[in-house]
Amino acid sequence: MQRRSRTAVLAAASLLLVAGCSSVAQPGGGGGSPAAPSKNSGSASPGGTASATAPPAKGSVKVTGTLTTGLTSPWGVAVLPGGDLLVASRDTGKIIRVAADSGKKTELGSVPGVDPGGEGGLLGIAVSSAFGTDHQVYAYFTTASDNRIARMNYDEKRPPGNQLGAPDTIFKGIPKGRIHNGGRIAFGPDKMLYVGTGETGDSGLAQDKDSPAGKILRMTPDGEPVHGNPEADSVVYDYGHRNVQGLAWDGDQRLWASEFGQHTWDELNLIEPGRNYGWPEAEGRAKGGAKGSGFVNPVEQWRTADASPSGIAFAKGSIWMASLRGERLWRIPLNGTKPVAAPQAFLKGTYGRLRTVAAAGDGTLWLVTSNTDGRGTPHKGDDRILHLKVS
Repeated sequence: MQRRSRTAVLAAASLLLVAGCSSVAQPGGGGGSPAAPSKNSGSASPGGTASATAPPAKGSVKVTGTLTTGLTSPWGVAVLPGGDLLVASRDTGKIIRVAADSGKKTELGSVPGVDPGGEGGLLGIAVSSAFGTDHQVYAYFTTASDNRIARMNYDEKRPPGNQLGAPDTIFKGIPKGRIHNGGRIAFGPDKMLYVGTGETGDSGLAQDKDSPAGKILRMTPDGEPVHGNPEADSVVYDYGHRNVQGLAWDGDQRLWASEFGQHTWDELNLIEPGRNYGWPEAEGRAKGGAKGSGFVNPVEQWRTADASPSGIAFAKGSIWMASLRGERLWRIPLNGTKPVAAPQAFLKGTYGRLRTVAAAGDGTLWLVTSNTDGRGTPHKGDDRILHLKVS
């Protein structure tokens, strides 16, 4: 599908009335009123300030080891404060803890109500910004009727397989489908929960601001709209997406998202509140870079055979993007909001489909393969988590 030209639309006027940002807002605010993010927490303009030190045009990737093997349909990954990983299994509904030093796997338990099928199941997971005190694990999953988000208390002192408390559903009613269920969740620098959703194959939902499908949502840890969102009493943060599967913040706390295209262009977008990212009217950049349609152009785009992007992470001045159909890891070096050079591909075809990439906190990355999801070709040891040294 050819895309019409895209440019940013103004965020809702209510954003201009919000007093300051709230990078120290505490989770659990329920219907409280933490302020909207500042330009450094997801709402920076495309002409944002350049970084003091830009990354080099050419980078490098070295696989320094395999942390663990034998994972079943891994999807979401959350890094615990001590560095260990929680991994969600899409098809089994289980959450597994993987020790960062040894790769030892411990089953926390299964998320009740998961109804796997197609691209649905147990998808994204995140740990609370206050995990050290509340021990809450958040999960985005498909049920028999919808996609929803629940949180569970994690008690590692209980026996393996029985370490998750009963789920507390904080948000439900996200449309489900055989395809395009979105699913990535992450807590932002403002300690609010961000959610990437898909339009379930019903493309009209992406432009319907009354539907949570085909959007990025921003909510409190209790699942309530955040005061200062583009529209009052709504969790919708932006709209016009086909299927968001990657969320990450750069060093200046700007929000980035990866998105599946249809037949032509996959996208990496800089996310701004209230903006329209064009789907289904637009796919990829406007021809010739022309403006005027009211849609936001992606910062980078790829042919779908080269990407089909899922998780993204920020490290060493670059966005790193895991690709499924493309079977490669993309590096997008950034100077502020502008690419320093063309995207660079690594590990092409070496490990098959790549689902999730996560920052390890020391400038290195965790990379999760996705060959047991029914669309890949599993090899001995799949699926696995790789440790990467990058530059």
